[in-house]
Amino acid sequence: MTDEQNENVEEPIAEATPEAAEVEAETPAAPEEIRAIGTEEVTSAQPGDADREPAMVAPEAEAASAPEAAPAEPAAVEADVVEADVEYIEEDEAPREKPAIPGADLIPDIVPEGTEFLDAEARAAAEAEAEEAAARAAQEDDGEVSAQPIAEVAINLAAGARYTATGKRKTGVARVILKPGTGTYTINGKTLEEFFPRETLQRIIRQPLEAVGYEARMDVIARMHGGGVAAQAGALRHGISRALLEADPNLRGELKRRGFLTRDPRVKERKKAGLKKARKRPQFSKR
Repeated sequence: MTDEQNENVEEPIAEATPEAAEVEAETPAAPEEIRAIGTEEVTSAQPGDADREPAMVAPEAEAASAPEAAPAEPAAVEADVVEADVEYIEEDEAPREKPAIPGADLIPDIVPEGTEFLDAEARAAAEAEAEEAAARAAQEDDGEVSAQPIAEVAINLAAGARYTATGKRKTGVARVILKPGTGTYTINGKTLEEFFPRETLQRIIRQPLEAVGYEARMDVIARMHGGGVAAQAGALRHGISRALLEADPNLRGELKRRGFLTRDPRVKERKKAGLKKARKRPQFSKR
């Protein structure tokens, strides 16, 4: 074999045996190399290097980095978690206040047995009836007081005594003359029963003389015109009352309290043009 052939032949590369690798791993590195390796590992740490195998770090580098990134002790962390859980449980297990019952402070109304619960309409009707009964009772009391004759009446009943006055009600006018007598009524030449057949109207006309107690001691002569029967009766009572006031001015208080001296101002309202009555309108028609 020539020299050229010897040069072309490749020398076999010595493969590293396992035994040689173990020997190299067991051989300690120099201190300078260790320090350089530790510095490179610390400075080149990346967030994803945690999954990699830990590199050999020098003891001095470990001592320098320990205070800065000291891992929390698992025992202390577990103790804090347990204490927080205990506090949370204690808060949950604290005694709860019982909620107040709505309306517990109200005083219950004791309804007697047999009481009926009425609706709004029935209650309103009952209240109206009670008011009407109270008004009727008050009116009866006033009637009883009015029925009593007025005390201390001093009217001159001389033979020639005459007391005249004029009474009005609506459009009715009554010119009245009072004179001593037996209690007869002459109205336009007729008796009271003939001119006013209604008993209610007769009772209204007799009220002033009955109030003073002279219903059987004086006669009434009247001339009537205008108005209807009710208006004429009111006008006659008004005229008799004013004539009694002429006979005794001290009767004003009692007669006024009974309402005999007040002219009733209620008058029928006049009809208007275009209306059926005073305020009644004809039915509206759109077409």
